[in-house]
Amino acid sequence: GLGSFRPVQVEDLTRHRMDSEYFEITKEAADKINKIKQKGGAVVCVGTTSVRSLETAITSDHLVKPYAGWTDKFIFPPYEFKVADRLITNFHLPCSTLLMLVSAFATRDLIFKAYRKAIKEKYRFYSYGDAMIII
Repeated sequence: GLGSFRPVQVEDLTRHRMDSEYFEITKEAADKINKIKQKGGAVVCVGTTSVRSLETAITSDHLVKPYAGWTDKFIFPPYEFKVADRLITNFHLPCSTLLMLVSAFATRDLIFKAYRKAIKEKYRFYSYGDAMIII
């Protein structure tokens, strides 16, 4: 949502509030994701909203549950991802919550190395630009 682009204006990241985004995970989708995880497969998320959604719909026994509702989950380093194993996403704005999420997914150093390469190669940034896969 648009709140993803709002600058973080607190020093203590746990005090930053994300806008809520609505999402749905059907029983069929949850079952497929759980089966993949149980077999040791990788869950590839396309976009940061799908990561936030799956990480919201996880149970204490690490199963994705069917869910229809809102998430205001703010993911930033350090964060232990429970569902998402790979991520396809854009190159995000500096100092954004989305950049913090991808930095939690890879590492800040690796993400900034990728960004330096993207700038050198003249990749397009933001919502309609080029994408990267983080594995």
